[in-house]
Amino acid sequence: MNSWLFYVVANRLTEGRIPRNVSDFRLVDRRVYETINLMEERNRFVRGLFAWVGFRTTGVEAERQPRVAGTSGAHTLKVLDLAIKGIFAHSYLPLKVISIFGLTLSFLSVLALALIANLLAAALLAFTIFYYVVIYTMWLKRRTPQNIVIGGAAGALPPIVGCVAASGGVTLDSLTLFAIIFMWTPPHFWALALYTSDDYGKAGVPMMPNVAGAKSTRRQILLYSLLLAPLCVAPAFTGLGGRAYLGVSAGGAVVFLLLAWRLFRSRAGDAPGERNDGLYDVKAEARAARNLFAFSILYLTLLFATLLVEHLAGWPPLALLAR
Repeated sequence: MNSWLFYVVANRLTEGRIPRNVSDFRLVDRRVYETINLMEERNRFVRGLFAWVGFRTTGVEAERQPRVAGTSGAHTLKVLDLAIKGIFAHSYLPLKVISIFGLTLSFLSVLALALIANLLAAALLAFTIFYYVVIYTMWLKRRTPQNIVIGGAAGALPPIVGCVAASGGVTLDSLTLFAIIFMWTPPHFWALALYTSDDYGKAGVPMMPNVAGAKSTRRQILLYSLLLAPLCVAPAFTGLGGRAYLGVSAGGAVVFLLLAWRLFRSRAGDAPGERNDGLYDVKAEARAARNLFAFSILYLTLLFATLLVEHLAGWPPLALLAR
């Protein structure tokens, strides 16, 4: 995706109030214009989308733009990051409109689950939404450094909701998946908070590094990681996961613990300003925290993706405890 298009879209969404420093990155290759022209000609939806953002690519306009050999991924991500910041910094949607939109989506999702599955699943979904919006976001988030520990239950409930929707009840497997997500949440978010503590401080969110300090946070990340590792392997013993899952979960757990140990031994979070412009663009001191944060996303994705592939492929589970 071309960075200049990001600029145009974001500038339109913010009614021309995009940060000025985005304009420094308005570099575009002629081939991108030609590709977009071709897309507009062949796809009515794309043509309508570009018409909405006020984007036109004629030969004359292309000649007016600086021509370069290409744009790098980091360059594009930087522009996108600035564009998103501009959009949310100058949001023009009233709070009432946003609230109505969110409540409508929540009501329709609960209603749909009640009609398609069962009332218990719908009730659990309604509780999950309430827990996240009210208990976590409105109450815990700005009041305690344990916000993401207690509030993490909201993000861990979907496997239970799905199990109730599919089977009508709560099973050991759904509770195991709940426990995995619940224990994964603290090391994931605290690793991020170690090198973004300045941002959390400005926003008034008492994340663990801001309250207990970086050293205590690194120690707690290691402890939670030690508790998480056996939980991730557990589905292979309960009959939920198979050989592929055992390999992915065990191998990933070793990497996760190694990264957590390196983070524990590092000085990540000790000094302010350890992050540069991008989410993953950090200084040398914070790389251990960045690496654990990035891998935690990959690891959780691989765990659930492997379970899905095994069940779709019909591969037999191990159920090691039953042997």
